[in-house]
Amino acid sequence: MSITTYTELQRAIENWLNTPAVAQDIPSFIDLAEAKFNRRIRDYRMVKRATATVDTGYFVVPTDWLENIRFQLNTTPITTLEYVTPDQAAEERVIFSSTGRPKFFTMIGSQFQVVPAPDSNTYTGELTYYSSIPALTDETTSNWLLAAAPDVYLYGALMEAAPYLGEDNRTQVWGMMLEQALNAIQIESDRARIGSSSIRMRAKPMA
Repeated sequence: MSITTYTELQRAIENWLNTPAVAQDIPSFIDLAEAKFNRRIRDYRMVKRATATVDTGYFVVPTDWLENIRFQLNTTPITTLEYVTPDQAAEERVIFSSTGRPKFFTMIGSQFQVVPAPDSNTYTGELTYYSSIPALTDETTSNWLLAAAPDVYLYGALMEAAPYLGEDNRTQVWGMMLEQALNAIQIESDRARIGSSSIRMRAKPMA
């Protein structure tokens, strides 16, 4: 059977489990699998850009943010902000006690902090980041991962169901199939980003 929608996915999981009594628990198995996918998968289809006016030292992280790729100010030339730890940011604030063009950024809870705090100039910040996989629901019946790799969803949910059902004998098989599916989608993503071109190595400039 095809697995292209949330409903079809739930039906397939129920068929594989062959335990109708847990049908009401299948959405929870899918939710748990998605949580693990967001920690494990980094696919080119998860990459997003967000822009905002950087006119304060703090601003909120996008709600679907998972991991930073690049943070820059769209100045001329472009200013790439360097990530530092919160402790390092505190040290840099002592050095850059006055406002100016931001040079560094860090994360404080659910906020980004830039150092130094921006001056009166208008800066447009552009964040490139990995976004979370859109969760499947009765309203959101599909997403890019289900369309590209329904096997990842199927085996991921089955792996979450196995301990609940005490299916230790099938856990190893489903785990192996999930790993194969995850590796395959990572290879697909790498090929899509790089293609047949070789990676060019750049020599680090002398200080």
